[in-house]
Amino acid sequence: MTTLTSLTRTTPAVAAGFRSMRGVAWYKRLQAWALARRNPGYDALVAARKLVLLSPIRGTVVEIGPGAGVNLPFFRTDVRWIGIEPNPFLSPRLHETATRLGREIELRTGTAEHLPVPSRSVDAVVATLVLCSVDDPEVALREVLRVLKPGGRFVFMEHVAAPRGTFTRWLQRLLSPLWNFAADGCHLDRDTAAVISTAGFRTVVHDHFDLPIPVVGPHLAGTAWAP
Repeated sequence: MTTLTSLTRTTPAVAAGFRSMRGVAWYKRLQAWALARRNPGYDALVAARKLVLLSPIRGTVVEIGPGAGVNLPFFRTDVRWIGIEPNPFLSPRLHETATRLGREIELRTGTAEHLPVPSRSVDAVVATLVLCSVDDPEVALREVLRVLKPGGRFVFMEHVAAPRGTFTRWLQRLLSPLWNFAADGCHLDRDTAAVISTAGFRTVVHDHFDLPIPVVGPHLAGTAWAP
């Protein structure tokens, strides 16, 4: 179990999240607190899709940015789960979730752009509400392809940019700077589908859907398979 020490005024130098606040402990603690509180309404809206996406996964799975472990209940009990989380203040919350579920987990500090995982070593990589906040999604997806075994799957669910010309897209652009600060580097208007489709996966299957929530309602979910 990870032990957090010396996390006083600054956190370990992990290059993730809102740039000017990456080493500020109170900000990272606040983000961890917000993630740990969860959102039952949102969780209920996406639970069925998560079950379809995550329950078939077998073998070794890497989850990028698992937060407080909201996805852990959807994985098979026999998978080897490795979490890559840049915010160290989420570590005890993740272990609490795993203990409550009776699961063994491995937690490593890292970012999507620099996964601390050997090449071609995992059967699946999972990212939900993650690609919106990474510094460089193209680099992150190259890392996903690097660590996946041939034929391995990348499973994703993300909020994305609304269609161009819509009021929601205009609102996303208007609110993006404030949102970026409040949500630790999250971008409201990323075209994640385009990034995934051109990343080099053998096959990509995804669908767009809208949730009945403002600003972040447009979503994308699917699976991409490595060559």
